[in-house]
Amino acid sequence: MPRTGNHGFVRIAAAVPKIKIGDIDYNVEQIIEFAKRASRENASVIVFPELAITGYTMGDLFHQDLLIEKSKEALARISKFSTTISGLLLVGVPLSFEGKLFNCAAVIYKGKVLGLIPKTHIPNYKEFYEERWFASARDLTAKEVELFGYKIPIGTDILFRIKPGSESLNYPEIVLGVEICEDLWVPIPPSSYQSVSGATIIANLSASNDLIGKADYRKILVSQQSARGICGYIYTSCGVHESTTDVVFGGHAIIAENGSILKESKRFQLEGELITSEIDIQHLINDRERISSFSEPTDPSIKKVFRFIDLNLPIASPLNLTRYIDPTPFVPSNPSEKEKRAEEIFSIQTIGLAKRLNQSGIKKVVLGLSGGLDSTLTLLVAVKTFKLLNLPLKNIYAYTMPGFGTTKRTKSNAVKLAETLGTTLEEIDITKGASEHLKEIGHDGKNQDLTFQNVQARYRTLILMDKANFIGGLVLGTGDLSEIALGWCTFNGDQISHYNVNASIPKTLVRHLVGWVSEQEDFKKAQATLKDIIDTPISPELVKNAGNKISQKTEELIGPYELHDFFLYHFIRWNSSPSKILFLANKVFDNKYKPEIIKKWLTVFVTRFFQNQWKRSVMPDGPKVGSVSLSPRGDWRMPSDAEAKLWLNDLD
Repeated sequence: MPRTGNHGFVRIAAAVPKIKIGDIDYNVEQIIEFAKRASRENASVIVFPELAITGYTMGDLFHQDLLIEKSKEALARISKFSTTISGLLLVGVPLSFEGKLFNCAAVIYKGKVLGLIPKTHIPNYKEFYEERWFASARDLTAKEVELFGYKIPIGTDILFRIKPGSESLNYPEIVLGVEICEDLWVPIPPSSYQSVSGATIIANLSASNDLIGKADYRKILVSQQSARGICGYIYTSCGVHESTTDVVFGGHAIIAENGSILKESKRFQLEGELITSEIDIQHLINDRERISSFSEPTDPSIKKVFRFIDLNLPIASPLNLTRYIDPTPFVPSNPSEKEKRAEEIFSIQTIGLAKRLNQSGIKKVVLGLSGGLDSTLTLLVAVKTFKLLNLPLKNIYAYTMPGFGTTKRTKSNAVKLAETLGTTLEEIDITKGASEHLKEIGHDGKNQDLTFQNVQARYRTLILMDKANFIGGLVLGTGDLSEIALGWCTFNGDQISHYNVNASIPKTLVRHLVGWVSEQEDFKKAQATLKDIIDTPISPELVKNAGNKISQKTEELIGPYELHDFFLYHFIRWNSSPSKILFLANKVFDNKYKPEIIKKWLTVFVTRFFQNQWKRSVMPDGPKVGSVSLSPRGDWRMPSDAEAKLWLNDLD
């Protein structure tokens, strides 16, 4: 049976309701209305702003007993309402206790206040003077407060451990931590301790006014804290209906995950705002398990000990994800980010090769130039590197080695590219040598089987290695990360080189990089050729072509590279199960590929990935450029004889 469930996603909501300063009944109605809306959208955790019950800008009215008592009644109403929805509510409320007033977040579920988290860091500078009314959580002595006839845990040492229950299959445990506004702005926020103690989601109930540039700074704070804590972060700040006596509040709500902003509200909305998105708990837990330094406290002497409050909260399956899932995870969709990423990657490749040449003392490089994408990128990197090192471009020896399946288009592009860039170019036709070798091993040369194809690949590599010996050069590899993952390379053929600048560049990124380089001033003369190379069907050209047309098209044989790169990213970067990858791919590519086609190629990916680890175990050196790499020396260590059965069964 196929695995079911929500694959680790939990939908959360950040609400910025309309309020009236001091009109608690109205505010409760608005909180309930926004909570209903969030619940209809299947939000499991719903976060409201700081002091949402009263309004943040009450000033000295916070000292009015009437206001505080009415706030307790409001909390009771919201608690009663919570029995009608399935989500967990977090609401800001003032609480009088131990002769002091605390600014608290109330965590409410199924008719009960499960816990109260007081604000720790009370701002008292510039436009903020909260110390006039509120005490810090550090001033609290008791661990419980009695309200509504039962004792409620109170303090900053509380984490909420959410157990999804039997309704939510294959779902990890969620741990929720809470902090309030200024707590995030201090050097070591409470959420840092909460995260290393297990919190995977942090909620921040805030009241942050708007000034020029402050929204961008808030966004950076939230993003960085979610990255530092490897957590989901829900931030919601009070809106435009707070008092505007001296400042204005915009109602800024942000949902972040591990450094990425998943959703952000529009500010200055008169009707309030509600945003929802999904936090991927599996991703967070996976990253925490992998990053060995994550759980180390800054100072063991100040390590926090937390109380855990357990609750069962069924997590609805997000049939329609609202968060963005990138169909091209290796190539940013944002044009400016895409440009920046390409420049950085090309620089990493260039510097990697420059260091290897300087270290070895070698002044020449050798590469096979087929007229395809991969060898083109290798040549472009070599040219840029030689310019950087002030080495003559004629020391780049490009060899075009036409074989049985080479077409005029690819050969012509290889020749034009080398000539335009000013490198040394030599043609060595391999058909005669390959034919002789086929005879030597008893092959008739007519059956275009795997042996027929691999002989050509190995013969080309033999020529390159011997040429490198002869001229004193370094053989540059051309194979890309996608081919390495799929094992779509000939062992001891194109799989081998002295240094492979494309080792961690997947095929979709290779295409983008070649396009980006074609726009750079140093390579403008080769632009037309580069664009035609980009448009050429991907092929190893190892079988004979009728009418000189490319008949051996890689993507028809093993599947589209855009799918394989999507599979590769989620399989390696997040260690996602095949069933989860299939779930995501069906969401992303639903208008392009039928589900059975996606499953077919995912099965191919898993099968080939496991079958070809032995090739990856002897990969040449090459620079890592991103979060996904298959180098056996660093990022990926896997037994060559591992069974794929468990992973393939996950798709059945």
